[in-house]
Amino acid sequence: MKKKLLSVAVTTAIIAPSIPALAQEDAQAVEEVVVTGSRIQRVDLESALPIQVLDADDIAATGVTSAPELMSKLTSMQGMVIAADSVGGEGGGLQTANLRALGESYTLVLLNGRRLAASTSGSVVDLSHIPLAAIERVEILTDGASAVYGSDAIAGVVNFILKAEVEATTISARYDQPDASGGGDIASIDLTTGFGNFEEDGFTVIASLSHHEQSELAAKDREFAKTGIIQVTNPDTGNTGLFFNGSTNSIPGNAYVYFTDSSGHDNISFNPYREANGSCAPDNAPSSNLCAFDYTSTLFILPEIETDSVFLSGKYRLADNLEGFSELVYSQRSITAKTAPYPTGQVPLPLDSDLVADYVLPYIDPLLVADIEMVTGTWRALAAGNRLEELTSDAIHFVSGIKGSVGDINYEAALFHSSTDQEQNYPDGHLLLEEFGELIGSGELNIFEPVDNLPANTAELLAPTVYSGNYSTTETATTGFDASFDMPLFAMGAGEAILAAGVDYRQSSYVEDISDANRDTLILFRQAGTSYDLERSSYGAYAEALFPIMDSLDVTASLRYDTFSGVDATVDGEDLGTVNKTESDLTYKLSGRWTINDNLSMRASYGTGFKAPAMVSLARPLVNFGVTSGTFDCVFPDSDPLSDLCVAPAGFQAQVLAGGNAELTPETSNQYSVGFVMDLDSGFTATVDYWNISMEDQVDSLTEQQIFDNWQQYRELFVAVTNTSTGIDELGIIQADVNIGESEVSGIDYRFEQTAELPFGELALSLAGTYMIENENSLYGSSMGKFGANDAVTFRNQIRAGVTLSHGDFAHNLGINYRSGYLDQWNSIGLIDNDGNYLTEIVDGDEEIIYEDVQLEIPSYTTLDIQSQVMLMENQLSLKLGINNLADRQPPRTLRVSGAGHQLGFDPRYSDAYGRTLYLNAAYTF
Repeated sequence: MKKKLLSVAVTTAIIAPSIPALAQEDAQAVEEVVVTGSRIQRVDLESALPIQVLDADDIAATGVTSAPELMSKLTSMQGMVIAADSVGGEGGGLQTANLRALGESYTLVLLNGRRLAASTSGSVVDLSHIPLAAIERVEILTDGASAVYGSDAIAGVVNFILKAEVEATTISARYDQPDASGGGDIASIDLTTGFGNFEEDGFTVIASLSHHEQSELAAKDREFAKTGIIQVTNPDTGNTGLFFNGSTNSIPGNAYVYFTDSSGHDNISFNPYREANGSCAPDNAPSSNLCAFDYTSTLFILPEIETDSVFLSGKYRLADNLEGFSELVYSQRSITAKTAPYPTGQVPLPLDSDLVADYVLPYIDPLLVADIEMVTGTWRALAAGNRLEELTSDAIHFVSGIKGSVGDINYEAALFHSSTDQEQNYPDGHLLLEEFGELIGSGELNIFEPVDNLPANTAELLAPTVYSGNYSTTETATTGFDASFDMPLFAMGAGEAILAAGVDYRQSSYVEDISDANRDTLILFRQAGTSYDLERSSYGAYAEALFPIMDSLDVTASLRYDTFSGVDATVDGEDLGTVNKTESDLTYKLSGRWTINDNLSMRASYGTGFKAPAMVSLARPLVNFGVTSGTFDCVFPDSDPLSDLCVAPAGFQAQVLAGGNAELTPETSNQYSVGFVMDLDSGFTATVDYWNISMEDQVDSLTEQQIFDNWQQYRELFVAVTNTSTGIDELGIIQADVNIGESEVSGIDYRFEQTAELPFGELALSLAGTYMIENENSLYGSSMGKFGANDAVTFRNQIRAGVTLSHGDFAHNLGINYRSGYLDQWNSIGLIDNDGNYLTEIVDGDEEIIYEDVQLEIPSYTTLDIQSQVMLMENQLSLKLGINNLADRQPPRTLRVSGAGHQLGFDPRYSDAYGRTLYLNAAYTF
């Protein structure tokens, strides 16, 4: 792309909803290119489809350190999975892209125009494996691309294009340091080199090495995250109360007493420390008859991340008009999340032990003691340290092919293999079932004493009970080939009609393997997993034609046919045959561009989409999926048999089971867009695009909050899960995918920019954003401007504005990031008096805390980023100094308890937990 185009706005080109139009006199100077979303080579860069383009300089000017962070700067992106989701949540180590807040599975991520292996069995790609230093540019198609890449790209396409030719060596190093104390610092070093000039030498080779590491950040190091006990003023009533989302796996522990069935007595539970002292211990709060632990105070809100990447690329002339190419990307990534110390769940206590005699029986009616069948306790193993979950992932992507021409026909064909292997390891903090039970039975560990009263050797006692090793391994792979060509068809009034066509084939697999510790339930409070192996194949064929009807009007039409086989499933070594059936569909897209005059053009498109259910969604057996990320009250009345499964009246985490649904049907979509591009001689440009996506039979699963809130409607999703420690059945929920029905998403993308020549340099101003009009479906309703039933928020407005000033060897950038406010998740607070004591009332003879519902209004969130760059030593040395979140904007207070990970008091998905961060980057080229 020409320098004139790139100079329009260095920093803020990232948010353009289309490629800025080239000045008329430059149009013929641009060589033929292929733009993401089409296989047809064009002389101009402007197409009928809305495309964002950012090059390596644009990326560097944003101040980001990784591909996932880069996606977060796009106003068209919402609801991505981030690293913080892996802190007790369902992130699984992934970091994703999510156009239109439709879901990450509907955004197709490509590397040099080809698919990467998913990190799940569907199409979700972990962006952390894409080396930022090797990227030449990124093209984001914000319109569904049914023809070229696959009809499942319903929300759009993100195409990371890596460097194609490098004749120098560049070493770059960067260090980021948050202004606030604690962790969160980032360090990276990159080396890129190459040799050979394709035009002169007939070959070119590129090599790039990258190392990136980010330290963890503890909740205690940030005021907004250090506790789950939060004082709140209800905006509706003016009353003050305490919000608390603790865990009944507390320290000191809670006691549970079970009576024989023949006795007719109701089982009881209480906290011995509270009974003896009249209140819960520090870092705990009342939860019905129990005490709940403030686990938030012990976790790390951001994980530790380390990534190493290698990129190798070669292009070589085989003959006249024929070249070969190969590329290899290998990445190794590790995320280590530290959640709260281990929750034991209910652990049996010997009836004749001193623990029972001294801490349980004194609070039991002596007449009932003879009928006791079992006593258990729940505890928080603080002395064992935080639970560590290490998610290591190796990804490889290899492509080799040929590209050439015969006469007027251009062709390309390639073989590819892409795979991702991930291990889930537990390095520390997870307790062993048998060993911990023996320790409790020995009487050496007292779970009913506060942490300050425990003996100094408690950690030493716990050490032999802690597991360290692998828990599960996931392997995904995609192998296949693609071939395409384009050629002129016939002459038309404004030029030649062009045809492009191609085919592709993929063989995909997903393997979940579990360790012996997993299979044999060696770890306390965990259920046995299942090993399974899933495979299927798919192929597609497409044709695309460009018709230049007039000088001012061209139309593009495309068709695509996709076929997905059924899923071959093997579970625990047993061949289950083929699950589901072959699914096929024909999709199409029509788009057009009308050039009204030299300064204004209109564009529009309409198309259909088709997405087959993921293999896991179809064929995964019912497997343990941990516990709920939130804590819940027992929603069932005492007369309901399910109430007997609740491990506590309030504040407990339920077991989660996940499984496939062989009855799922493919998802289909209709989408259209219409907009205009204006480019004035004064240096002002504007693009505005309205877009709309309608889906039917969308696949998703109910959230844990939704299951509990609507327990009567979803009663069949509550199941009994046997506690491996006590043998008692406890409450569990099933989260399986279903066809939720219809969904509708629409909005407007816009961008306005102005450039001006100053006596001492060039000034570029820009304002761009996405205005969401609608986002709702038949399962969750709408989450527009509020915390929805899908445990997420759809923001009405996301805006990024920028100012770039370039003069001589200097460039200065200011970025302004804006996100509109929203209504928080409904929750409840326990009212308190001026002294901080709970207000109580008498209910059925018992004193109970007075609660009231509250919903906060979360304000809009704006951050400022600045950066200055200077080029030295005849442009061989580049120095950048920047500050992200210049005003040190803290995350707004939120009371959400579901969605994301275990963090409380703020939402890590929608705000900056680092605070003001200073960074320095140096790059030397030789």
